[in-house]
Parts: sequence; structure tokens; C-alpha cells
Amino acid sequence: MGKRKSRAKPAPRKRMDKLETVFSCPFCNHEGTVECRLDMKNQIGEATCRICQESFSTTITALSEPIDIYSEWIDECERVNNLDDDAA
Repeated sequence: MGKRKSRAKPAPRKRMDKLETVFSCPFCNHEGTVECRLDMKNQIGEATCRICQESFSTTITALSEPIDIYSEWIDECERVNNLDDDAA
């Protein structure tokens, strides 16, 4: 007689932690003042500081998250600062 096959239990789903949507401003250094908005219809992402009114816009895809827009803003600030250092 053959052995009965046991049913394999499905693997437990990993819970994804939610990413931040509010960040600190790279210009005025206030905590939690930069909000990111995603406009999927026009494929534009915008990060804006409530205190100093600085803003950054970029194109987005369907997979973009608010942290992606903020990261691109920080990268662009660093790139501009490096260009200023090279010119001086």
C-alpha cells in the first residue's frame, strides 16, 4: 500500500511595511513638512515644502511611490551642489 501524500501548507504572506509619505525639507530642514503628491493621470509627481514653499516635479510611472520623488529631489540637489563646487 502507498503512503498518503500530505498537503503542503501555503507559505505565509510577508507583510510589507508602509513607506513614509512626509519628509524633511532639504532647504529649511523642518521635519515632516514635505508632502509628495502623485498625479497618475498626467504622470507627474510633485514634492512641496509647507514652510519654505520649495517644490520639485518629476515624471513618474505606475510603480512610483512618494519616497521615489523625494529621493530624486535629494539627488538633484546634490547634483546641483556638485556642479556649483566644480565651477567655483
